[in-house]
Amino acid sequence: MTVVPVTSQDLDAAEIAWFAALCSDDYALLGVPDGALRSSWAHCSAIALEAERQGFGNILCPSSYQVGQDTLSFVAGCAPLTERMTFLAAIRCGEMQPVMLARTVATLDHMLKGRLTLNVISSDFPGETADSAYRYRRSREVVEILKQAWTRDSIDFDGEIYSFHGVATDPAKPYQRGGPLLYFGGYSPDALDLCGQHCDVYLMWPEPKEQIARRMKDAHAAAARHGRTLDYGLRVHVIVRDTEAEARDYAEHLVSALDDEYGALIRGRAHDATSLGVSHQARARELADRFGYVERHLWTGIGRARSGCGAALVGSTDQVLSEIEAYRRMGIRAFIFSGYPHLDECRSIGQRILPQLKTCSLPQVYGRVPADMPATPLGNGERR
Repeated sequence: MTVVPVTSQDLDAAEIAWFAALCSDDYALLGVPDGALRSSWAHCSAIALEAERQGFGNILCPSSYQVGQDTLSFVAGCAPLTERMTFLAAIRCGEMQPVMLARTVATLDHMLKGRLTLNVISSDFPGETADSAYRYRRSREVVEILKQAWTRDSIDFDGEIYSFHGVATDPAKPYQRGGPLLYFGGYSPDALDLCGQHCDVYLMWPEPKEQIARRMKDAHAAAARHGRTLDYGLRVHVIVRDTEAEARDYAEHLVSALDDEYGALIRGRAHDATSLGVSHQARARELADRFGYVERHLWTGIGRARSGCGAALVGSTDQVLSEIEAYRRMGIRAFIFSGYPHLDECRSIGQRILPQLKTCSLPQVYGRVPADMPATPLGNGERR
């Protein structure tokens, strides 16, 4: 399997993130609503605080129109409650007027003292069905305007969708030099070109490793056309136990009460339900064995009850660590983990997996935060 060139030089460390279940995506049994796990400020902020206690370096805060908490408000609320962990906030390009978005992001970045990264999303809005190429053009314009707002004295932009002339950027300067790192996921040629030109970390969902290597090659080629290189990230669920048998048993337990019709309803309500990435997750389920495994430790059963990331690493601590090491050797530099229910599995993975990994903060690796910013504590208590 070909190793793809990556931006970062120090490949013996990785950014390890957790997931804030803002979009009503937390269950003790998949597909069985649980009032105690519903998306609320109290529950989701408890997940974020536990992730920081366990030593996760970042936390993905997703976005949905149908269900859950508002992403940017949630991140703002967590800013004074946390000290070390970075927040990976999802932004849907075009949802907010770009100049206002630039100012909002800059304010959040100051509140967090540089502990902010952004997950750039291109999607339809409620009541909208837009051509994919148009959505990525809109996202490209938003990202270009954000970068002007964060690095110049004024915004001067003429695009197909947005036009601004002489807009002062003084209130929109972020804490981080050049603005927060941009994480991005998408498989279409338009998506890859946008990521290759403007973003920093190409995020992927779990598939067989041969498919992931192909995604990385495509993204690398897109970045090379713009004279750039990328880092790479993997968003994946994790089920880790003392033995492989226990982990597999828990995976089966998670779907033991799942009604497939209700699972399809959950998948269909998401705005990305018809995306190319989601179709690849469905394809992985089709290729899996009768127990749902498309690779020995990659279980696709979670995709029966959620859109988007639909597979989990399943195994003993040593087996999961070996899988992470295999991805790391491929050039994957950022990992976003999750598990059901999120509080319990945050503790489990924090105690079993994090102490065994050498971790880093990508904003620090990229030199975005000021030199005097405190070093990020690692999962094993060390500091870098």
